[in-house]
Amino acid sequence: MGALEVGKVIHRHQVWRLFSCIWLHGGVVHLLANMLSLVFIGIRLEQEFGFVRIGFLYVISGFGGSLLSALFIQEGISVGASGALFGLLGGMLSELLINWTIYANKFAALLTLIVIVVINLAVGILPHVDNFAHIGGFVSGFLLGFIFLIRPQFKWVSSRHRNSHSSAAAPSVKYKHKPYQYALWVISFILLIAGLVTGLVLLLRSANLNDRCSWCHYLSCIPTSKWSCKSQQLYCESTQIGNQLNITCLSNGRSDMFPLSNTSTSEAQQQLCSRLCS
Repeated sequence: MGALEVGKVIHRHQVWRLFSCIWLHGGVVHLLANMLSLVFIGIRLEQEFGFVRIGFLYVISGFGGSLLSALFIQEGISVGASGALFGLLGGMLSELLINWTIYANKFAALLTLIVIVVINLAVGILPHVDNFAHIGGFVSGFLLGFIFLIRPQFKWVSSRHRNSHSSAAAPSVKYKHKPYQYALWVISFILLIAGLVTGLVLLLRSANLNDRCSWCHYLSCIPTSKWSCKSQQLYCESTQIGNQLNITCLSNGRSDMFPLSNTSTSEAQQQLCSRLCS
């Protein structure tokens, strides 16, 4: 319930699955890993910018990750908050860039962030890891950071502080933000809205971006002699017993009974087969 099933998003217009899958996980280990990552990444951002802004960044980044994943990986079921977590990493990077002048050890912080992002994205080339969700979440969070995490320039804050504690009027700074901050805000807002709207329209029109990009699948998995990136074929056998259907996965032997009303179409039976074999 609530997992990202691309067929239902396209044919039944259940767009809410692009959001709901962020809050679901594939087990206790998956949940604990994401919670641990959220603690390390999210606490500093939330302390500095507040729950509301970081909450919006988290959810919209998760949506962006789910959207890109659905455009490239249209088989199987997907759950997890990795796209949203990568959005926080992207937000940290853009926050550093847009507030560049206020940081002291800026180059060290930038290098550290880049190394962390590269290592995490490199892990995504392993099989059974949805790197498209990581990339989509990171890009969304990177753009959102320019929008939500902008800080006023230091001279503007200092002048307001001096004026509030001194009877003599100090020279004031006219603009709260620098010109490059305004420019990045506008550009990022336009790119974010255009990207999300275009991606959603393409998805609802049943577009598969693998047909338009022959090499993009290597961004999520690179085949080696140790593993294969080909999706495993799932085979099940079904037997009708009264008003129920018994479905058995031939690869692991798991079986279950389902009402006929829930298995009336081949698409529904394939989804149940996928659940049993996963």
